Amino acid sequence: MPLVTPVTKLLNIRIPIVQGGMQWVGVPKLVAAVSNAGGLGVITALTQPNPAALRNAIRETRSLTSKPFGVNITLLPSINPPDYAGYARAAVEEGVKIFETAGNNPGELIRFFKSNGCVVIHKCTTIRHAKSAVKLGVDILSIDGFECKCRSSWRGRYRRPRIGTQDSHSPEMHAHLTHSLRAPQKELNVPYLASGGIADARGVAASLALGAAGVNMGTRFMCTVESPIHENIKKTIVASSEQDTVHIFRTLHNTARVFKNKVSMEVVQIERRPGGAKFEDVRELVSGQRGKVVYENGDPDYGIWSAGISIGLITDIPTCDELLRTLEKGTEDIITNLSTVVVKSKL
Repeated sequence: MPLVTPVTKLLNIRIPIVQGGMQWVGVPKLVAAVSNAGGLGVITALTQPNPAALRNAIRETRSLTSKPFGVNITLLPSINPPDYAGYARAAVEEGVKIFETAGNNPGELIRFFKSNGCVVIHKCTTIRHAKSAVKLGVDILSIDGFECKCRSSWRGRYRRPRIGTQDSHSPEMHAHLTHSLRAPQKELNVPYLASGGIADARGVAASLALGAAGVNMGTRFMCTVESPIHENIKKTIVASSEQDTVHIFRTLHNTARVFKNKVSMEVVQIERRPGGAKFEDVRELVSGQRGKVVYENGDPDYGIWSAGISIGLITDIPTCDELLRTLEKGTEDIITNLSTVVVKSKL
């Protein structure tokens, strides 16, 4: 029984699973493996140093797969912002037709992509922002729950609070994905992906039952054979539980979920100082370059690195093909078996 949803139709993929854009992780080898396996692989544009390098990454990906794949461009505040327009133009000129956008003020990029006949997925953390994105013409929304990992520490840029979170001066309200997926069904008229805490077939099936047309997975794809991160980090993920992530930047009104290690706990302690902390107090600790080195040298304590709560569900390091076939069959079985719950009345 094939899984057919508005997302599989729009993206021309077999399985409604999207590999989310991940800094230092969304590179050609992984992207092509996900797409070849039936999902949607996504190149992370800002992992490439410049638009010309992105062109090369797109060409390399195309040499590895004939299936659809996308490009992620995340816009975040920065003193020296990247050439977002240049990245977007390079990808469109290379023939990319699917884009994932995220971050602040994406309107200009979305309008550019739509004017070139592209499909746009936009990651949202509040219903208010989702509604704004729909007005701009996005085709698919990716709804991030509080379980989702966050990449705000990668380059030291800020990201707005997640769905259901309040600022640090009031009790923080944890609206998890099971809650966050209900509102879009009532208020939005475009299909949406569930994002955060999903790593197995039960998560996919539950997301579909809650109204999503597919899922966006990040941490689960980090722990695959084709993932570019160091083998020791993959083994660290497998050995970890859901207790091995921690929130940082809560006092900075910019909560991020990362792996719990020496560096992230030091950040938490600094934030707990009387009077709180400024970003300058933790800037060196959360440096994106330190996070990159973690993936290169395999030392999980060297720097901050993102990990979602789904880390507690990951027990192996399969190929992308093995992973997606397992998720596909498992989801189909769960949905089929649910039909036995409804028994026709004899009356």
